[in-house]
Parts: sequence; C-alpha cells; structure tokens
Amino acid sequence: MPVYSASIPVKTRGDCHIVDLTRPLQERVLASGIKTGIALVFVPGSTAGITTIEFEPGLLEDLPELFERLAPSDARYHHDDTWHDGNGHSHVRAALLGPSLALPVDDGRPALGTWQQVVLVDFDNRARSRDVLVRVVGE
Repeated sequence: MPVYSASIPVKTRGDCHIVDLTRPLQERVLASGIKTGIALVFVPGSTAGITTIEFEPGLLEDLPELFERLAPSDARYHHDDTWHDGNGHSHVRAALLGPSLALPVDDGRPALGTWQQVVLVDFDNRARSRDVLVRVVGE
C-alpha cells in the first residue's frame, strides 16, 4: 500500500495562535495521488495541537477563551517550578487537544464538512516555527 509523506511549514505567534491548515493539507493529499485512504496530520512537540473547527472570527476568540478557563496561563504549574520557562499551561492545553488527527481520504481529498477546517493551535508562550507532518496511506 502506498505511503506519501510531506510536511507543512508553519510560523506561529504562540499564545493560542490558530492557523488554518486546510488548503496546504488538501494540496499534499492531492499530490499524494492517493484516491481512497487515510491522511494523518501530526505536529511534533508538546505545546501545540491539531483539531478541526469552523475557522471563523467568533471561534478564533472562543477557543482561546475556553483554554484560558481550562488551563489558565497565570496558574501555578509544577512544570514551571522545574524548568522556569513559564509554559506549563502550554503543555497542559496541548495535552487536552492532542497532537494529531486522522481523516478519511475520498476521491483524492480529505473528507471534511462544508464548514470544517483542519487547524494547528500553538499554545507555547513564544513564536515558533513548526513543521506539521502529513502521511497519506491508501490506494
């Protein structure tokens, strides 16, 4: 079974920056030549996550506000006691969201709903350059 590997380079601002990966993901899946299968999207690292949302202004405010309520940036984290890097909240938030997403591939495209986009959420407390990994498996 063929496996296609690619990456999507992303520059983020950190602090819950949400980046729409849908178009570059669709381009990678199309380039794979795979018509039916699975696309895996994975962000290496422990301070970012991958999910789907409707990429619209309201949710771009709602999602960061939700994570601030769940894992406040000004709370005490044992990680910060150990490493003194101030990003304990980033690790907790990323653990809640998760680093990967598997999507069906149908007719050479990720099977997404009309208002569903694949996004990277960077929770770190600084700007980052990330390489999001894409693997497409199928036929």
